[in-house]
Amino acid sequence: MDGNKSGGRALRQQTKTPAEKAGADANLAHDVLLWPFTAAKLALDTYLWWLDNGSRSSDRQGETALAWTTANTIALQLPSMQLRDFSRRGSGRPVLVCAPYSLHGALIADFASGHSVVEALQQGGLDRVYVTDWRSAEPDMRYFSIDSYLADLNIAVDEMGPPVDLVGLCQGGWLSLVYAARFAEKVRRLVLVGAPVDVSVESELSRAVANVPKQALDELIRRAGGIVSGEHMRRLWSSPISLQDVEAALQRNLTDETAESRTLLDRFERWDGQTLDLPGTYYLEVTDWIFRENRIAQGRFIVLGRKINLAEVRVPVFLLAAADDVVVPLDQAFATARLLGTPPACVERASEPCGHLGLLMGCKTLSNSWHRIARWLEADQPGFRSRLRHNSRSDPHH
Repeated sequence: MDGNKSGGRALRQQTKTPAEKAGADANLAHDVLLWPFTAAKLALDTYLWWLDNGSRSSDRQGETALAWTTANTIALQLPSMQLRDFSRRGSGRPVLVCAPYSLHGALIADFASGHSVVEALQQGGLDRVYVTDWRSAEPDMRYFSIDSYLADLNIAVDEMGPPVDLVGLCQGGWLSLVYAARFAEKVRRLVLVGAPVDVSVESELSRAVANVPKQALDELIRRAGGIVSGEHMRRLWSSPISLQDVEAALQRNLTDETAESRTLLDRFERWDGQTLDLPGTYYLEVTDWIFRENRIAQGRFIVLGRKINLAEVRVPVFLLAAADDVVVPLDQAFATARLLGTPPACVERASEPCGHLGLLMGCKTLSNSWHRIARWLEADQPGFRSRLRHNSRSDPHH
């Protein structure tokens, strides 16, 4: 506990110039969500160093995992994930939040009270919410592919009872989209939040991946025994996180030294230190097929034996983007709409004045656009109109 408090103090002591602050959230998003691609820029020169200077870190052993904010149970134990069930009752249409599978775990969807996607959806009236809690890769998972994760996602949907409302966060967004294209009858509505799909609309991420020799990544994975170590990558590539970085992500002032602010800073630091490993096969497929070759947008992506066509996705879609996102720029996030068969009248768009992490953890975004998403998902569910009349009398947002 003392270590966490001292870490929080270290965060609070760091300051930045206005120019540095402007780019803080963008830099943090690279570090904590999309590390495989920024790390890969230097992989050719450095992979031998970290392989030859110690085995995979064991720091995670004995470390207490952060508790989830919202009460939940484990509905399924699958090879690639635990399906977490946040349902408050057994009735109602299920909503599945497909979390990003990257450096950090799915707790980003339920980080803290006031900073939780799950909480925002529940407050919006959705009673059956689930989250894909992806597992950190073990050696026997080294050959897990994109299809492995889609297959388990399909089992989770069947367990919940299709059709479901699918909410894809960041890289969970493209996974949700290709699932909806492959199993159209199992998805009722689709929400894509800061989701990279058509990388022909360039970003810093797509440019970084394009500049990495493929041979470097292949050799990196081979030498690492088929697993990409999240802890090694975090140590090698992550920049120090400042107070202003955390404030940008959470969209709140944390300089007041209150118990709540200290708790949030300490929790963020611990969350940042708890990393996931990725299967090498999955990592290479994502890098090559999605960010190098743009197969999803070009209609060349094969999902569980079938080539998908995004024009066959005709369900209502909600696209949420960040105006200041350099990882998945607003134009790239909204470009997905033109690839779909969904009628324009059934496509909703919203943007927030924040960076990438602010879409998922920012208190202002959660009380604004996520409130709108919850109402959009609930709009034609049984009893919606009566609840809407009740809420309008008690909630100033309605």
